[in-house]
Amino acid sequence: QVQLVESGGGLVQAGGSLRLSCAASGSILSINAMVWYRQAPGKQRELVAGVTPGGSTRYADSVKGRFTISRDNAKNTVYLQMNSLKPEDTAVYYCNAESIVYSGGAIRDAWGQGTQVTVSS
Repeated sequence: QVQLVESGGGLVQAGGSLRLSCAASGSILSINAMVWYRQAPGKQRELVAGVTPGGSTRYADSVKGRFTISRDNAKNTVYLQMNSLKPEDTAVYYCNAESIVYSGGAIRDAWGQGTQVTVSS
């Protein structure tokens, strides 16, 4: 069974930093693009940042220059370094893998359970 597990969320003051991690477990052979999304109360889920296996990245305009996404393919892990956090960054952050190939087959659109990030003013 393949799972995505996020960690690193928490409560931080405005201007502070957090680093989120998302590790994929299981007999994984390859993972396509990995993406961080977030969903604030009463709002739709939105893309925050994504990274391809080769390291190409994309960011939402609202986080450019403050957040950095990276991945360690050997560890099947994606990271989101969040600096200069603002109260409007408060949300549940979800990890997504566009597709995962593992020993038992393949999964498309895999999601983690989410991790809460709260930024106080």
